[in-house]
Amino acid sequence: MSAEKVKLYQVGTFAVGNRLLDPEQRTVQARTERSNTLTSGHRACRGCGEALGARYALDAAMRATDGRLIAANATGCLEVFSTPYPESSWQLPWLHSLFGNAPAIASGIAAALKVKGRSDVRVIGQGGDGGTLDIGFACLSGMFERNDDVLYVCYDNEAYMNTGVQRSSATPPAARTANTKPVGDEPGNVFGQGKSAPLIAMAHEIPYVATATVADLHDLEHKIERAMEFRGARYVHILVPCPLGWGSEASETITIARLAQETGLFPVFEAEAGDVVAVSPIRRQVPVEEYLRTQRRFSHLFGDPLRDDVIAQLQARADRNISRFGLLEEETD
Repeated sequence: MSAEKVKLYQVGTFAVGNRLLDPEQRTVQARTERSNTLTSGHRACRGCGEALGARYALDAAMRATDGRLIAANATGCLEVFSTPYPESSWQLPWLHSLFGNAPAIASGIAAALKVKGRSDVRVIGQGGDGGTLDIGFACLSGMFERNDDVLYVCYDNEAYMNTGVQRSSATPPAARTANTKPVGDEPGNVFGQGKSAPLIAMAHEIPYVATATVADLHDLEHKIERAMEFRGARYVHILVPCPLGWGSEASETITIARLAQETGLFPVFEAEAGDVVAVSPIRRQVPVEEYLRTQRRFSHLFGDPLRDDVIAQLQARADRNISRFGLLEEETD
C-alpha cells in the first residue's frame, strides 16, 4: 500500500480541520512544488496583505501556465519592498514599469509574444490601487478596450501607502489619510468620490473580472487560475489590508479582510463578459461598526461625539452592495 504524501503545514494553519477534507481539497501552504514566485528576503511590513496576496496570486498563475509567465509591475509598495537594488525576491521574468504604465507595458509584452508566435507564454500586469485606478487608469482602460491578452491584478490597500498614506480613488469614505484629515463636518475622506475598478472593468465587457480578499486564499487562487483559462483582457481586484496605513494590528490582517467581505463593504464576485456569474455569499451580515473599530483610520468616528451619522452612511453602502450583488444567503427552514 502506497503511503500518503507527506504534507508540510506552516504554524498556525487549520491542519486538524484540513484532514477532514478530501485529499484534493486540502490546503498545502508549504511544499517543494510551490514556485514561491515571490520568495523570502523582501522588505514588506509585518502583516502586509499585499505580500500575501501577491505570493498566492503569482504562484497560482505560475501553476496555471506551467511556469511560462512574464510579469510587469507598477511602481509602488510591491515593487519597492520586493526589489531593493541590487536584490530581488521575484523568481520569474519580472519588469519594473513606471507608476502609471504597467498595463501598457504588459500589453506591449503580449504583443511582442504574439508576433513571435509564443502563445504558450502568458502575461500578467500588477500594481496597487494608486497605480491602477488613478495614475495608470488610462492605460488600463486602453488595455481593456483593445482586449489585450493580459491578466491585470490590482492589490488594493485603499491608499498610496508607499509615499505616505495619501488618499487614492479607492480610499473609502470617512477614512483618515495624510490628506484627508478628520476635521470638519465630514471628517476623513468625503463621500461621493472615488471609483470601482471592478465595475468599470465589467463595463468594458472583457472576458473575465473578479474580486477576492486575502481572507480566502482558496478563492483567490481559484480566480487567478480561472482567469488564465481565458484569452484577452482579464482583471482581478484583491483587497489587501495594510496595517501601517490602516492603523490595524499586524496579526489582524486576515480578520479585517474577512470583515470587509462579511459586512458587505467589499463584495466578492466573478463576472464574465460584463455579467456577474457567481458571488461569495455572506452567511450572516456583520455590522460595519465591527469592521471600522479594528482600524485607527476610522477611530475619529468613535470619539465624542460619536459620528453615528457617518457610520450609518457606511452601513447604507454595505447594504446596497449586498442588495446589488445578492450577497446574503437566504435562510431556509
